[in-house]
Amino acid sequence: MDWEQLFNSPEQLLAFGGFGLVGLLLIGWLALFICAVVSIIGSPLSFGMTLVWLVIAFCAPFLGVLAWFLIGRGDAYRRAAC
Repeated sequence: MDWEQLFNSPEQLLAFGGFGLVGLLLIGWLALFICAVVSIIGSPLSFGMTLVWLVIAFCAPFLGVLAWFLIGRGDAYRRAAC
């Protein structure tokens, strides 16, 4: 297969680059989601609160992960320090 024939127009090259960017963003989000789940499970929260945060993370994957890292994680470790 000749690469020049595959990408013989700028539109095809741009589309290929766009798919690569979307793929990288999805891989990054998946890594962040996995880190959030591991962080929730390893946090010093009670079983009930851990379960609540896991349900939030799985039901609203983007917002749940964002909420955990912005609100839940710091709150969990502040409560454990008291």
